[in-house]
Amino acid sequence: MAQVAKQDKKAKETKVEEIEETVMEETTAEESATEEQTADETETLKEKNKELEDKLLRQMAEFDNFRKRTLKEKEEIGAVAKTKCISELLPVVDNFERALQAECGDADFKKGVEMIFTSLKDTLGKMGVEEIEAEGQAFDPELHYAVSRIEDETLGENIVANVLQKGYKMGEKVIRHAMVAVANP
Repeated sequence: MAQVAKQDKKAKETKVEEIEETVMEETTAEESATEEQTADETETLKEKNKELEDKLLRQMAEFDNFRKRTLKEKEEIGAVAKTKCISELLPVVDNFERALQAECGDADFKKGVEMIFTSLKDTLGKMGVEEIEAEGQAFDPELHYAVSRIEDETLGENIVANVLQKGYKMGEKVIRHAMVAVANP
């Protein structure tokens, strides 16, 4: 009996050791699975983070392009509006020039008209409006609009002989071409 009890005890100890080994193996397997799952989750999170960073960079670039495009459009609209306004004022300038050329018996009235005209010209000058030099210059279709031809031996070929209506430009943009008579075309 003592021997049977020893064998039972040894069998129980062996069984306990087997159970402990199984539990250890299962724990190790679970830990490995958890580590793999954590590694997979980490990799997934890294990929997601990279996608979000890429999306953010694209959104920032898109917004920057939108801002630049909007600013450019705003400047273009401002320039067009300024040009349109000035082109509407040019007939007023022409009328002032005609008024100053007309005979006037009242010197004070004429001086007042001259002052208004000077003020208007100064204001246009501050806005960057310049008169196009035409008379005596070579004909330039970019600046001049030829409405007649004149034969004049004292002038060279394709020289502006007479300005019928002044032209104006703002920077390099022509607001109104000068109407001219061209000599010896």
